[in-house]
Amino acid sequence: MITETINYFAVVEQMPEDAVVTFHGATWEDYEELLAQVGEAGGRRISFNDGTLKVMTLSHGHEKYVRFIDRMVSTLSLRLGVNVLFFGSATIKRKRAKGNEPDASFYVQTAAAIGNRIDLDLSVDPPPDVVVEVDIHHDSRDNYPIYAAFRVPEIWRYNGREMEIYHLQEAGYVTAETSRALPMLGSRILTQYLSRLPEDGELKAILAFDKWLQSLPR
Repeated sequence: MITETINYFAVVEQMPEDAVVTFHGATWEDYEELLAQVGEAGGRRISFNDGTLKVMTLSHGHEKYVRFIDRMVSTLSLRLGVNVLFFGSATIKRKRAKGNEPDASFYVQTAAAIGNRIDLDLSVDPPPDVVVEVDIHHDSRDNYPIYAAFRVPEIWRYNGREMEIYHLQEAGYVTAETSRALPMLGSRILTQYLSRLPEDGELKAILAFDKWLQSLPR
């Protein structure tokens, strides 16, 4: 019997924007090899969940929303003096079982445990307090079991219309109105300012968000 070997990278490098491809029966070695081949090149998210290897390609619009969410949290950190550590789409993985690349990730409650270190080792470090998924073209919710396995406490998911916030509980992720990590932020506020991005542009939208932050009671 001849077993066909799939050249995952050859498939992935031909993918157009806003595409998803799923490979079943992949190995951990396949996943790590693909991560190494793709390297630091942007525009892709790769996940692995017990033999299922999924690759998504991203659009400029997707990346615009991701950067704006980062900018909102950065503005909050500076305005309110909250220590937030940003780790972007750094790969979260557990050897031979699960791995994923969120669109963004933050440490807030456990920022002190990370300190000033640049690199993470999730075999000893806590997971990010918040991961962000922007789903304007794709649906990332089938990756939630990966985050649950790592005990990621909170997920923000923007679907192009509203920001959804999920908190981890014993049965899995449940929707919530406000963030645990940044309790001044809720689904409604995040949705309000994200909806201003295409209407007002990035500068006006972020200035309006900063003005709202200044109105908060101290």
